[in-house]
Amino acid sequence: MQKPEVPENEKERLDNLKSFHVMDTLPEPDLDDLTRMASEICETPIALISLIDDNRQWFKSKVGLEITETPRELAFCAHAILEHNNYLIVKDARLDERFSDNPFVVNDPNIIFYAGVVLRSTEGYPLGTMCVLDHKPRELTIDQMKSLNIIARQAMYLLQIKKIQP
Repeated sequence: MQKPEVPENEKERLDNLKSFHVMDTLPEPDLDDLTRMASEICETPIALISLIDDNRQWFKSKVGLEITETPRELAFCAHAILEHNNYLIVKDARLDERFSDNPFVVNDPNIIFYAGVVLRSTEGYPLGTMCVLDHKPRELTIDQMKSLNIIARQAMYLLQIKKIQP
């Protein structure tokens, strides 16, 4: 398993994430609706709004997964926030050196497929992802990927509004 790198501007990114005052807050129906929509459109059993702080990945919203957080070093999303193209797709995690021995791949919940779109703040910092996961190898259609991008933008918009109007 390849440990994810840390963004060059990690201190500023974490300060920006903290400014949202969203970590460890209760579920919110508007965000849960977007997560459910992502799962249904992409036809995946799992969808998450994931935020990456200094040592963990925390799920602000989740469908199809019981846990609320994972260590950052095990997070697919920690790799995704490093992507300059704003998304990461892993068709089969068992064949990807970054994830092949990840406990979440080889054990329950058996994550094989991952597609995540970066949630980027208006200041330009990658805070986490809107992601969908499956227990089998697969791909998303172009339309599903476009929809996942739209949903990610709406999730970030809702987070931004809550930041401005707590």
